[in-house]
Amino acid sequence: MISIEKALEIIYNNVTKKSTHIIPIEASIGSIVAKDYHATFDLPRFDNSAMDGYAVKVADAGKEVTLKEVTYAGDRPEEVFQHGEVIKIMTGAPTPNGCEAIVPIEDVEVNEKTITLPSHIKENAMIRWKGEDIKSGTPFLFAQTKVTAYTLALLTSQGMTHIEVYRKPKVVIFSTGEELKAHYERIEQHQLYNSNAPMFYARAKELGCDVSYITSSGDTLESLKLAVHNATDADLILTSGGVSVGDKDFTKQAFWELGMETLFSGIDIKPGKPTTFGKLGNCFVVNLPGNPLAAMVNFEMFVKPILLKISGTKSFYHPLITTKMRHEYTLRAGKYAVILGEWDGDSFAPLKNQKPGMVSPLNRADGMIVVTREIDHLNENQMVKMIPIKIDLQSDKKEDFFIR
Repeated sequence: MISIEKALEIIYNNVTKKSTHIIPIEASIGSIVAKDYHATFDLPRFDNSAMDGYAVKVADAGKEVTLKEVTYAGDRPEEVFQHGEVIKIMTGAPTPNGCEAIVPIEDVEVNEKTITLPSHIKENAMIRWKGEDIKSGTPFLFAQTKVTAYTLALLTSQGMTHIEVYRKPKVVIFSTGEELKAHYERIEQHQLYNSNAPMFYARAKELGCDVSYITSSGDTLESLKLAVHNATDADLILTSGGVSVGDKDFTKQAFWELGMETLFSGIDIKPGKPTTFGKLGNCFVVNLPGNPLAAMVNFEMFVKPILLKISGTKSFYHPLITTKMRHEYTLRAGKYAVILGEWDGDSFAPLKNQKPGMVSPLNRADGMIVVTREIDHLNENQMVKMIPIKIDLQSDKKEDFFIR
């Protein structure tokens, strides 16, 4: 067995990025940018008004002035206005020559033939300057970052229609065990529904992968080897079950006989000790335990970083949230253990019942903490570091979010 830290280090050092391709920006959501992008022009492209108001001279503060013209967004004003004159200007319109500030409409007094300006006008007020957002030639989007809806705002502001991104990882999933049936099949009293494969399928999808699912293989060596052979065009083959020491636990042997290089087999972790990681040609392989909770924990600990690193992102390490224990918690010392729990944004509460073969705790777990073998007790309000699982956290109660 190797340590959790060593297992992760092996993953970080061996997993490589995918190749790249160029796609329309509308199809790039969730993809990882493959190179730095530099601005081709300033944003804004010209000085413009930040509000509906009047272009003025600062020295005219407190005076009555006359309206010379009106400028709208999209206009190209050519005239220069003088002291004693103002130009009415709409939001986004180019500032006219000689403009020293913009005074909002609500701050002036409109008379029958003149306009009275406020007594104090700050120079350059309400003017958006050319290039103050993005300067031409400067990088505005960086490699190994994820494309979001807000990334598209950046790209379209520079008139870009296509972007180079890393190809999405291709994942093939299958489970071993003749007792397992797909959720759309009928089962006998001695059989079980396969909950692991759909769980992994969906989680890999959430992480931005293209995923295929092979129905459960049998428990013979030849059936396992055939399933593996059908999945070798993937970037990652993910299996669950058949990695322990039972009479029909042939999963590791099937991969070995096909030439898999084992990078590690067995981790000092509870639950999920028999987790195996290797490489078959250009395809990475992870064999997870068959017990659903153990499989889920080790997916989050080890498979998630693999998929993120393949995808090209630089953010493949585990994020941490510093929080506190909601109540006292006692556990058996002697092993490095992962504890699933609920997190309300303020404190972490370990799930009361989380045995390796259970399914019900999986949907309730917001995150997990990892304790060393010396720990047998966690105190109420003790600070802990939580690895989040659910990214999209919501609240069921109204709270004051202001910093006062």
